[in-house]
Amino acid sequence: MRLAIVLLLLSAGAAHAGDGFEAVRCGGDVRGALIGRTMSNEAVAGIEARHAALRLKNLGGDEVSDTINSTSWRICGKEYVVTTDGRDKMRDVLAFPEHSKATPEFSAGECDANGRTIAGAIVGVLDTDKTHVKAAWTTDEKTGKFSALAVAGLSCPKASIITADGGP
Repeated sequence: MRLAIVLLLLSAGAAHAGDGFEAVRCGGDVRGALIGRTMSNEAVAGIEARHAALRLKNLGGDEVSDTINSTSWRICGKEYVVTTDGRDKMRDVLAFPEHSKATPEFSAGECDANGRTIAGAIVGVLDTDKTHVKAAWTTDEKTGKFSALAVAGLSCPKASIITADGGP
């Protein structure tokens, strides 16, 4: 009887072990712990509760393409943007810089670089004037990999602000 209870408890724990966050440790390499793992498609509340020690919080997501999605997570007090493919495999992880009402986060499909249009899945932080860009990345719609954009002369529309700390 005791053996049956122990086996039941072990198998219940194993059922939840594959949510993608099991290797993450505060103070460790969050990016390295996530890339290549499979994100669970269970209810977010269950994942967050299981990883309370990480102070895990889903901050929302976006569809990058038909096969790539991005989700922002607060992990150990810092924000990360995670891309996943159609099989929920984590393709890339971006340690996202702090943002505020004065310098809000944005997500745009199009920005302007010195009069030239840059299109694609672009995320970043706007500067204090909320037009010029402080930091930005584009996401490859096939691989889900992030690439930094040069910010000199880069501006994005104020309508692209997505965070509650600085929304339009």
